[in-house]
Amino acid sequence: MFCTKRYVVWALLSMAALCVSTVLQGQATFNGTWYTDLSKSKFSEKPFTIYTSGGWYHCVSCSTPFDLQADGQDHTSPDKTFDTMSITLVDAHTIHFVGKKGGKVITDTTATVSADGRTTIMKSTSYPANGSAPVTSESTLRRDGTLPAGVHPTSGRWIVTKASASENGSLITYKADGSGITMTDPTGDNYTAKLDGSDTPVSGSTGWDTVSMKQIDDHTIEETDKFNGKVLDTARMTVSANGKTMTVVYTEEPSSRVSTYIATRR
Repeated sequence: MFCTKRYVVWALLSMAALCVSTVLQGQATFNGTWYTDLSKSKFSEKPFTIYTSGGWYHCVSCSTPFDLQADGQDHTSPDKTFDTMSITLVDAHTIHFVGKKGGKVITDTTATVSADGRTTIMKSTSYPANGSAPVTSESTLRRDGTLPAGVHPTSGRWIVTKASASENGSLITYKADGSGITMTDPTGDNYTAKLDGSDTPVSGSTGWDTVSMKQIDDHTIEETDKFNGKVLDTARMTVSANGKTMTVVYTEEPSSRVSTYIATRR
């Protein structure tokens, strides 16, 4: 899955035999370690919708919409990324989320809305399955429209305007060998996939379990990420002619929310 995506998105709730040399050249374009610069990225203007009312949290825009009691207790997670999820209304402006797997916290997120209700700051800490250092991220969101009556102030339609993440959540490494491409990152996610569109298992992650890769041309590869057979996102990654930057057009599913990320070669 493309670099920072999984952390930022959760805080909000990656030619066959005709010419082997050409294939190797195209894959090799991606070789190396890439750093996602969120300050240069453009986030989707399409809002996502959540609301909390009557002690229940409702994620309208999640890939699998769900309703969960906001009572601070662990409940069976509707998203199998986690075993359990708890949601706590901390005060009139703050809501707190914790996702666990095997009894261990894997993500912890706090969202705080401003006094005027126009912006929200979301701070998240994710704990990689490989036991490496936690990944931290922070996002700023602006309200789209007005706050509905009778709901917690963190409710409504929100658009991401700014995001940042720690370096270990912003790095990804590719290595090609002519028959396919291998991805690794500091949190332990990894796979080795052929560029034929077939599904390949992903190791080290709790948020996605298969990936498929297709080579579009010498500078472009398209990645599709899935969990339990369901498409989570697609990422079309294009390396510049000078090989120094990668532009990633990232589409979330099923919302079709499109963002563009910029990565630089390390």
